[in-house]
Amino acid sequence: MSKLFYRIGKTAYNKPWAFIASWVIILGIIIAAIVSNGVSMTSETRIDGTEAQEVLDQLAEDFPVASGGQGSFIFESPEGEQVDAQANVASLASVINSIYELDFVVNPLDIVGDSEDMAQLQELQSQLGQMQESETSYRPFVVNETPIPGVKISEEGNIALFSFQMTEKAEDLSADQLDQLKDLANNVEEDTSINALSTGTLQSTDIPIGGTHEIIGLIVAGIVLVVTLGSLIAAGLPLIVAFVGVGVGVGGTFAMSSLFEMNSLTPVLALMVGLAVGIDYALFIVNRQRKIMFEENLPAKEAAPRAVGTAGSAVFFAGLTVIIALCGLLVIGISFLSSMALVASLTVFIDVLVALTLLPAILGLVGERIVSAKARKKHNAKDKDKPTFANKWINGIIKLRWPIVALIIVILGTLTIPVADMNLGMPSGASANKDTAERQSYDIVSESFGEGYNGTLLLVAEDKDGNAIDTQEYLQLLSNINELDSTVEVSPGGFNDDGTIGIVSITPTAGPTDEETHDLVEYLRNNDSVAENTNLEIGVTGLTAINIDISQNLSDVFPIYIGIIVLLSLVILLVVFRSVIVPIKATAGFLLSIMATFGVTTAVFQWNWFGVGSLFGIDTGGPLLSFIPIMVTGILYGLAMDYQVFLVSSMREAYIHGNKGNKAVVNGYTIASRVVVAAALIMVSVFSGFIFTDDIMIKQIGFALAFGILIDAFLIRMIFVPAVMSIFGDKVWWLPKWLDKILPNLDIEGEKLTKELEKEKAKNK
Repeated sequence: MSKLFYRIGKTAYNKPWAFIASWVIILGIIIAAIVSNGVSMTSETRIDGTEAQEVLDQLAEDFPVASGGQGSFIFESPEGEQVDAQANVASLASVINSIYELDFVVNPLDIVGDSEDMAQLQELQSQLGQMQESETSYRPFVVNETPIPGVKISEEGNIALFSFQMTEKAEDLSADQLDQLKDLANNVEEDTSINALSTGTLQSTDIPIGGTHEIIGLIVAGIVLVVTLGSLIAAGLPLIVAFVGVGVGVGGTFAMSSLFEMNSLTPVLALMVGLAVGIDYALFIVNRQRKIMFEENLPAKEAAPRAVGTAGSAVFFAGLTVIIALCGLLVIGISFLSSMALVASLTVFIDVLVALTLLPAILGLVGERIVSAKARKKHNAKDKDKPTFANKWINGIIKLRWPIVALIIVILGTLTIPVADMNLGMPSGASANKDTAERQSYDIVSESFGEGYNGTLLLVAEDKDGNAIDTQEYLQLLSNINELDSTVEVSPGGFNDDGTIGIVSITPTAGPTDEETHDLVEYLRNNDSVAENTNLEIGVTGLTAINIDISQNLSDVFPIYIGIIVLLSLVILLVVFRSVIVPIKATAGFLLSIMATFGVTTAVFQWNWFGVGSLFGIDTGGPLLSFIPIMVTGILYGLAMDYQVFLVSSMREAYIHGNKGNKAVVNGYTIASRVVVAAALIMVSVFSGFIFTDDIMIKQIGFALAFGILIDAFLIRMIFVPAVMSIFGDKVWWLPKWLDKILPNLDIEGEKLTKELEKEKAKNK
């Protein structure tokens, strides 16, 4: 493998413009495709096979008017004034009617059909009201003695909640449609003192790509590169490689977005991972070239291909581990996770290709300037016998290896404790910051009506024999649900054209992410008493139910995914390092770091531990994003194995060259530690930039990745791993002879390449 990469590096170095032109053409094609086809993203998160999704799909086919999303506005009058006072009624009614006239908003009459249907439903609603034992905390909005559907006035009278059905899901509305709704609602402010506020259902779900905070992260990464490589020219190369990699990867995602449905989170993940690994992979190769030029006194023309052949091999397998870890998400069978995994994997693959082809081409243009005269002079003036900081550090670790291993296990074990209280869910207004319209509207609804009004459920009823639903059975169903303690309101929603499907709106007592609401959904689905004395089959859907199903499914498959990751880790590292102990040690270390990462992420975002969240712009606690455990595990596994490969391959290289026991550990650590530390700092900087975005999902992902890298790189790879290797000594490289014969020799250390080059050099003499 190292021979192949050596030849690629040599060709690219000698013919730079051919390789550079190829990548420029690829970028040009992608830009042209984006301009031609546009960009199409969706924020919809669906998991096929869940009950909520199946019921929603059935509605889309048999009752399309009722299958869209729900929107709502809050109309608030000043303290002491009534929102439905005579002076406000005409203006408020006009706004509501104008919204009902929009072609993507459903007028209640469109659902119930003719006047006879409406009269029948009104009678049902009247009977249901008589059956309700508890008093509701609102009154209807009445105009000319006629209640306006969809509007509730709070008990205090200063708040009106207007809820309406749409023909499309809220996340599928265009920016123009959202603006149209908000402009119409704001018209009430022209003639009255009423303030209009859109709820979380009508907030834009677009996730911005790039921003000031991400740029700051890149600036920090650039500073680390300059300090590590000691040259502005050398430091600029990894940034160029990363930008080209994400340009092709993320740009390609945008170019294909018109052909395949993609979640708006997909390019963000690709950008995060692509920038981090792109910078790191180029750093490893550039650093190796400079090391060869310093220590072997070779010209740049010879050092660059050797660096690509040796460090490039490690880059290839490091990238392969990231790709395999991400592609492991495909096994779970969740479409939006699969698309994110594929795009991120493609971006990592492109980063590897760019590092192995474009980087040596650019190095060919840079030539000897990759190492300045000042850097050469400084290196030659160094006292080679004087112990470096890394040398002192690793010797200290070896001396205290047993206490260090025990201490790290205790520290990370303690950080894992909050995992027991980890609550997974999808974002809601309750977890938004207090200064956002989403959170403010959530609090107003909760205080004025109850938390359940922030997350109503949609129940779909169907006759078991396929006949039109009997109205008395429909009323019995409403009555059965109304008797449940965990429901605060049950409202009839109407029937489809042939009367075979009826819908019911259910308002839970608790909020959309509360355990009580989860239990209510499970009860409605699984308890026969809900449809008692009827011939009806029921299903539960709606945004709240869909989010509950997503969280439950992701929680169920997480242990399976962890098992896949552990197995992959053992197999890949067994092949790469030709050792039984190294894979077990690396996997155990990863499990420690990943669980500690989830523990701290829970403590910060769910508990707001010691107010730490305020540092990241978080002023309220809330559940962790449902797919964070799976996604972060996959990404961190791949990145952790990057550092494992670069650090331990250096130790193995020292072992192969005759250094035994602790000497191999010290030698390899001294050589690789500086660049691994720099690479980790760069990744932490890049991921940390995403913590300060406004979107809570991006915040959580950025924090989990940044903190996970911090723990894994500095506690596990840089301390725990060498301490454990020192404990085992040369036995750490043990491999049964029968297995040694079966496994392929990948030679990522470039031992075969080095010997071949030495032979050629001897011949030329």
